[in-house]
Amino acid sequence: MTLSEFNALSKEDAIAALYGCCHCQSWAKHVAERRPFVSLEKLLTTANCFWTGVEEEQILEAFSGHARIGDIELLRSRYAGRATQEQGQVLQASEAVIQELHRLNKEYEEKHGFIFIVCASGKSAEEMLRLLRARIDNPRALELQNGAREQGEITRLRIAKLIDIN
Repeated sequence: MTLSEFNALSKEDAIAALYGCCHCQSWAKHVAERRPFVSLEKLLTTANCFWTGVEEEQILEAFSGHARIGDIELLRSRYAGRATQEQGQVLQASEAVIQELHRLNKEYEEKHGFIFIVCASGKSAEEMLRLLRARIDNPRALELQNGAREQGEITRLRIAKLIDIN
């Protein structure tokens, strides 16, 4: 959709479109209320501004909209479209790497209370596994910040895909 079409959406439809980019209802509502946007960059700046001000509850809500990296069955079902696009390189990885991603992600979730969040775009499964190994022993508060930063990057990419500027 074009930026003009996005600006012309009903409030509910704009919230729904943004919610598809970041699974956080209050964030989507706040960004939608700032329409109309004069440029994609202004939309992205506004989205980031609101994202950096969210609380833990909103961050965890956004995380709940993600498939676990390496959870192939979930990628094939619930999150088939977007997750397969965003984590498609995981599907190309060896079974050993996929199994290790899945195992460590479960361990990470048990330790921190939320799944490992990383902007997977352009990263190989092996690179994501290295990142997971590097972050798994971090304190929960640091991982909440790391995950929120990664969520911001994911959201930025999704908004840019949502709005066709051509």
